[in-house]
Amino acid sequence: MKAVAISDVHGNRKAVERLVKVLGSEFDALLIAGDITHFSNAESARKVLEPLLEVGIKIVAVHGNCDGRDVPGLLEELGISAHNKRIEVRGIGIVGIGGSNITPFHTVWELSEDEIREILEGNYRKGDVILSHAPPYGTRADLTRSGLHVGSRALREFIEKKKPPLVITGHIHEARSVDRVGDTLIVNPGPLFRGHYAVVDLDGPQAVLMDL
Repeated sequence: MKAVAISDVHGNRKAVERLVKVLGSEFDALLIAGDITHFSNAESARKVLEPLLEVGIKIVAVHGNCDGRDVPGLLEELGISAHNKRIEVRGIGIVGIGGSNITPFHTVWELSEDEIREILEGNYRKGDVILSHAPPYGTRADLTRSGLHVGSRALREFIEKKKPPLVITGHIHEARSVDRVGDTLIVNPGPLFRGHYAVVDLDGPQAVLMDL
């Protein structure tokens, strides 16, 4: 299955409109790893998502830590939310984790490591893809500009234990990367509001970072 992966739109509809031109019949799904808005509400999120919804491609999304309190409800209403659930697309399971692990900034949606662990343990089946706004700890995908790793330790531990084939993430804008933890491919496509996305083959898995 071939998919486009994006994260960190932060309300930039122009970037979304440019992405629409990329989405063609060769892609089976669009995976959105959170922060659709920049601390804004469901109405803003709907406006951002409208061009993508009109394409007709299968969309799987989680909210980010900077999405408003009512954004997860909108994603549920639209039938595209994967947060705290397992869904299947063309026979491939996807487990979603919205929000982020705890940050120093007290943002809208933050989860304890125990909550992240519970979501994973409650939904994951062997071979599933993980779609998580928060990246796993200690990877290229969670490395800040100051040199600190700030990702989820529970997600990292789960990866080491269960060895999922692929984790698609975001959250740390400067940590755009393709990395590995053992046999698990870790993809942070970079922020869409800066024109970044990734093309991911979920059957491989393999990924290529792209620019609009």
